Amino acid sequence: MESIQQEQVATAETPDTNSRSFLDRFFKLAEHSTNIRTELMAGLTTFVTMGYIIFVNPNIMSSAGMDHGAVFVATCIGAAVACFLMGLYANWPVGLAPGMGLNAFFTYTVVLEMGHTWQVALGAVFISGVLFVILSFYKIREWLLNSIPMSMKFAMTAGVGLFLGLIGLKTAGIVVDNQATLLSMGTFLEPSTLLAAVCFLMIAVLSYHNVFGAVFVSILVVTFLGWGLDLVVYNGIFSAPPSVAPTLMQLDIMGALDVSMIGVILAFLFVNMFDTAGTLMGVATKANLIRPDGYIENLSKALKADSSSSVIGTFFGCPPVTSYVESASGVAAGGRTGLTAIVVGVLFLASMFLAPLAGMIPAYATAGALIYVAMLMMTGMKQINWDDMTDAIPAIITVIMMPLTFSIANGIAMGFVTYTALKLFSGRRDEISPSIWALTALFIAKFIFL
Repeated sequence: MESIQQEQVATAETPDTNSRSFLDRFFKLAEHSTNIRTELMAGLTTFVTMGYIIFVNPNIMSSAGMDHGAVFVATCIGAAVACFLMGLYANWPVGLAPGMGLNAFFTYTVVLEMGHTWQVALGAVFISGVLFVILSFYKIREWLLNSIPMSMKFAMTAGVGLFLGLIGLKTAGIVVDNQATLLSMGTFLEPSTLLAAVCFLMIAVLSYHNVFGAVFVSILVVTFLGWGLDLVVYNGIFSAPPSVAPTLMQLDIMGALDVSMIGVILAFLFVNMFDTAGTLMGVATKANLIRPDGYIENLSKALKADSSSSVIGTFFGCPPVTSYVESASGVAAGGRTGLTAIVVGVLFLASMFLAPLAGMIPAYATAGALIYVAMLMMTGMKQINWDDMTDAIPAIITVIMMPLTFSIANGIAMGFVTYTALKLFSGRRDEISPSIWALTALFIAKFIFL
């Protein structure tokens, strides 16, 4: 009799698998202590915090000669496909989209400074993405990630942030060129410059107060102010999506298979890889995906989804697609599974019908967002080992030389060469890993022959 009662109690406490919805079973919502409503709200939260990319990316990429409307659609499609892949394959609550900083490097360095066509630049992104995929399927990824000094990893992200910030300041007109001093301050009497500064300050203040979608809201408010000052022409809000044909399958892979592109490909690869690893680890911690024994659930699948997204994105005309740290906002809202990422992807697809609004967003509005995102990326500098000059100096070189040479690739190269030289001549040769030796030799050859 007692055994029958125990069986009845156990049956009552065990959820009926058949009664659970398909979404609950597929995404394992109950196992992750969440539900459909929570995941929907988490997806909306993540999208609103990272949705600014649908306005910023077309403005940056169109400067490289790419069709603005096509890039807008490519951004939405590339982000959506990446989110679907992350949600369905890895079951992680992470939103993905074209990476900030890497899109600026694509446009302002690879195309405008180095003189390559945007098609060749897309080819370089494709090759770096393929390398990332290969690394994600083999132990080489762990070996490379572990062999790069922590100070250099954080320096690369901070350097990209400073590079992005300089572009934002230049676009806003806050910093202008000067033949005598190289750079000087612009004038805030120029309406567009003043509005860019207002946008940045608005984002910072709203973010401090945890206002929902601070970046998104600030961009729209400043655009509205520009319209009131006759700086923006109203074109409507909704329409059918523009054609993606001008950028679809336009990548030039053979053109990217040139010796001069080695540094560019490595820059895309390293920044994307380390940024992804840092973002995914942060999200995993917040989403309780790390077990007590240190095992991270589906981390390998998440890395494969992220790396594959960069390859797929090039087909539509996107710079490297990567995981967004803004996904932490969705996790904070309760997102724990891939359903959150699916919601983000659906919202990116729905955004394709906002083409007229995207076309109205002025450069000074997105410049304010660039400056703010740059500040966030530079916070990693606190992780640099400032007590050891053989670590700190190479990190500083990396951070400073990216904006000063207007090249992420040059900053990384000079940082690694400096690191190897300081460790070698300080009698600490054992701290130089085989991968560092190989990369240093490659970068020295780049400086000599290219």
